[in-house]
Amino acid sequence: MSPTLPEYFPFTIQLAARAQKQFGVQDLLPKSGSAYPTILFYRRLATAMAKKTTAGTAATAAQLNLYASLLKIYRHLIDELTGTGQKPLLSDALQRSGIKANGEATTRTFTAFMEHFPAGSDLATLDQNCQQHLLLRELLLLDLAAKNKALDPFRVLLDDRELASVAPYRRIVRGLERSLAKGPVVPSIGMTLMEALQAPLAAAPDSLAGQLAFIREQWAAVLPPELLEELLTAFDILDEEQRQWSDGGAGPSEVLSFGGPHAADGSMDHLSGAAHYHGAGHHAGYDQPEYEAFSADADWMSNVVMMAKMTHVWLDQLSRWHGYPITRLDQVPDAELDRLATWGFTGLWLIGLWERSGASRRIKELCGNPEAHASAYSLFDYTIADDLGGEPAFLNLKQRAWKRGIRLASDMVPNHTGIYSRWVLEHPDWFVQTDYAPFPTYQFNGEDLSHDPAVTIQVEDGYWNKQDAAVVFRMIDRRDGRTRYIYHGNDGTSIPWNDTAQLNYLIPQVRETVIQTILHVARLTPIIRFDAAMTLAKKHYQRLWFPQR
Repeated sequence: MSPTLPEYFPFTIQLAARAQKQFGVQDLLPKSGSAYPTILFYRRLATAMAKKTTAGTAATAAQLNLYASLLKIYRHLIDELTGTGQKPLLSDALQRSGIKANGEATTRTFTAFMEHFPAGSDLATLDQNCQQHLLLRELLLLDLAAKNKALDPFRVLLDDRELASVAPYRRIVRGLERSLAKGPVVPSIGMTLMEALQAPLAAAPDSLAGQLAFIREQWAAVLPPELLEELLTAFDILDEEQRQWSDGGAGPSEVLSFGGPHAADGSMDHLSGAAHYHGAGHHAGYDQPEYEAFSADADWMSNVVMMAKMTHVWLDQLSRWHGYPITRLDQVPDAELDRLATWGFTGLWLIGLWERSGASRRIKELCGNPEAHASAYSLFDYTIADDLGGEPAFLNLKQRAWKRGIRLASDMVPNHTGIYSRWVLEHPDWFVQTDYAPFPTYQFNGEDLSHDPAVTIQVEDGYWNKQDAAVVFRMIDRRDGRTRYIYHGNDGTSIPWNDTAQLNYLIPQVRETVIQTILHVARLTPIIRFDAAMTLAKKHYQRLWFPQR
């Protein structure tokens, strides 16, 4: 569509003034200077309608989006036939029906239409031909909507009865229909314009999805790629909305099969600073295969016998056994290391070495667990925790353990940090995020979990009352006045981890920084256990965060 002919309605679908007031549409629109996807507006509108409509009768966001797609296709057909309003086809058709395009009846109808269905753009910038074309086109489409039973769930939005009571709107549309029924023919479809507009309704009178399926089957070859893309997206949104979600229990899972001689389970085994990436061979379902690329195992790797210890729990146990406080890593008695070596252990995996996010602990406290520690996988930074004695205490333990043939192991979390972390504070752009809440019902009224006065961090209210998995948290940055909605970490196997922030691996600086962090961890501990290791694989990351349609 030519840029000289703007959208009449701000979000494509017709919106009666009465309905706009009833559902507070002005409050649902983006603030001046900002923008967000149209589907978010439809979600907000559907939510506003649901609050004031009998249960089970309100429109859904997917239905509104389907109708928007239908209108875009209709407008494309009309505008293509009329040279985007430059040819006075609709005005001429009205004239042939015996109604003057500049007459009193038409002018009064135009004025009433703009009052009852306010424009989202300034029509005064258009020449007379384009103005008449735009208004006649919208009158035609509004009347067509009145005949479309599939629109009944949101009829209130485009109710034309009030308009018909104050202006000869229907007489003008009938005149247009009579003239256009005689021609011209839409060349790409082989029907008159009126036949083309009515064909989807005849094919599926009660179903918007059916009407658009008809268009996709019959007109795909003649629609521009951008409209076909929008149509496919509209069906994807409908499918997502209609999907049945389980309230518990295991469901079917698609298991990716990978080629290659090393591992069928797609595991990652990192036993040194060098990565051993197993099972990343070609998968027939992808056109960009990833092949194994790993170094040879050192001779000791296959012989590791490892003991796992929750570090703070272990230190507390040692305190009880030895009868005095043991809180730092350099306070671990040599006798305990001797015991592990005697038992044949050659690796000691210390879970919870790194400085944890204080927000994680506070979330647990607010959920009724005042003695809980922050999660070992919700990190503030990759520095040895201060309460364990920091790096000097760690190096002391590392040296003493190695004298006994014991290598230390630690965790590395490649896909996320804590919601309150050094990277969130210093590099908030590094995370998967939007400038708007992804769901219109999301509210953020809980406690500020940030320890920095320059930043507010809040978990979505649904997490606290157990009504929602709450896929994002809100970050208000007073340094630049920006509000972000950052996605929680997720490995695709369960609900989001609500004390984490998901890194965006599409950003080269993020990838490089994570690589350097892995090397930092490897220099401290020769054995690394990667948490949610599959999140490093391109295909897994794409499936989770940027799925192909």
